[in-house]
Amino acid sequence: MATRLSLRDYQRDLAARLQEAGSARVASKLGVQAGGQRWLVDLRDAGEVLPVPAVTPVPLTRPWFRGVASIRGNLVSVIDFGAFLGLGATAPGEQARLVLLNERFRMGCALLVERSLGLRGEEQLSARARAEVHAPWLRAEYDDAQGEHWRELDLALLVQDLEFLSVAA
Repeated sequence: MATRLSLRDYQRDLAARLQEAGSARVASKLGVQAGGQRWLVDLRDAGEVLPVPAVTPVPLTRPWFRGVASIRGNLVSVIDFGAFLGLGATAPGEQARLVLLNERFRMGCALLVERSLGLRGEEQLSARARAEVHAPWLRAEYDDAQGEHWRELDLALLVQDLEFLSVAA
């Protein structure tokens, strides 16, 4: 037979669990690989990560603009992020993924990446000095405990970048 809790005990227990959950560090960055490089995307900026559906090419566009895909009935522009970086086209494959941009950007856009590398928390990374010449949408650079180099992508600045917005060939 289950024991009954008083409302006061229940509220006290709930408040303690909420406070504990709020103080716990949560991984807040999605790791992806594009152009052979490791990138981090803030989870608040990413809508979702999906396997790559059929992509319909659009003529007279830049090589890094792969085309459009239908995601749940909505047309989404597909940008090959590795090719955009000038590091070569992303090969189709089982591990390739689309990272949809959060709806708040109102872009209807997804980045095609080689693969998803899972979640990373700031406690797993140590900041590194950025190169003097860098894109404005490169937020920060890090190293992890395994010595891997990571770059953090600022999606809010990327979607304002004139090069990113200029898809016509």
